[in-house]
Amino acid sequence: MNILLELFVVTFRVLWAFVLAAAKWLVRPKEKSVAGQVCLITGAGSGLGRLFALEFARRRALLVLWDINTQSNEETAGMVRHIYREMAEAAAAAPRVPGDGEKDVLLHCNLQVYTYTCDVGKRENVYLTAERVRKEVGEVSVLVNNAGVVSGHHLLECPDELIERTMMVNCHAHFWTTKAFLPKMLEVNHGHIVTVASSLGLFSTAGVEDYCASKFGAVGFHESLSHELKAAEKDGIKTTLVCPYLVDTGMFRGCRIRKEIEPFLPPLKPEYCVKQAMRAILTDQPMICTPRLMYMVTFMKSILPFEAVVCMYRFLGADKCMYPFIAQRKQATNNNEAKNGI
Repeated sequence: MNILLELFVVTFRVLWAFVLAAAKWLVRPKEKSVAGQVCLITGAGSGLGRLFALEFARRRALLVLWDINTQSNEETAGMVRHIYREMAEAAAAAPRVPGDGEKDVLLHCNLQVYTYTCDVGKRENVYLTAERVRKEVGEVSVLVNNAGVVSGHHLLECPDELIERTMMVNCHAHFWTTKAFLPKMLEVNHGHIVTVASSLGLFSTAGVEDYCASKFGAVGFHESLSHELKAAEKDGIKTTLVCPYLVDTGMFRGCRIRKEIEPFLPPLKPEYCVKQAMRAILTDQPMICTPRLMYMVTFMKSILPFEAVVCMYRFLGADKCMYPFIAQRKQATNNNEAKNGI
């Protein structure tokens, strides 16, 4: 094709993409069904992972829960089973409507939840557990890479082992889980890979270098994977990148921005964050930043000189927002060491 003609076509497609994106703001896309599909969630024992599990359960997905903490993972499973029972009882009591496929899933499929104790920071553990899932449950259709950790130390005070741990869990684990379950998705051209990253994977702040690096890595991995699937013309495999602002799960307890700004940008409620993410996942939205202000912050960071960004950070109190959190973690560690006589 003549390069000028091709440039015209590309320009038209770019403009059309803007039109479609704007239309989605005005007309909410219909959510797809995940009823009966196998959904695997890492870090399902608490926080966002637990809430994702409950949301997928309400949509009749078959849940596979991974977490390093067996007890908390089983607690999540108990909540999921309770939702399954309630839905099954309601479906059994409701009048039969011909062609109600989702009700058929409840009446004729034995929706279950499967739990696995897995350290996603260890490659061998991921591959072995993935093989167990394939044998005991089946092929995974929806993969939610959610597990995450934070060290809570300034760079020069952070042990190398904790830096490596943060990178392994928050970034490298995405490689292992995706390599374990993507081949079947490619074979059938169907699936969905969700990367739960962070706004700190799009722009950074002081004091959490390892966390920011791991989330930047997760974002880069996700974007490259998305381009690879497009290049391979595997349009049946969807990807969604989730980048929330500070979420009130306790992971960053003590983090504070400027007190005058806090009322306008408070920590996100976990339930709100997950509901927004679920809407994006079920409408095949490629990326979701919560709140929407994060899109603007990311854009401004991309076009402004670095010193201008520093000025903005200082005005918002975002330059040292992690320092109170780090101080609390350090105090807790010292108290624990004193208590144990270390």
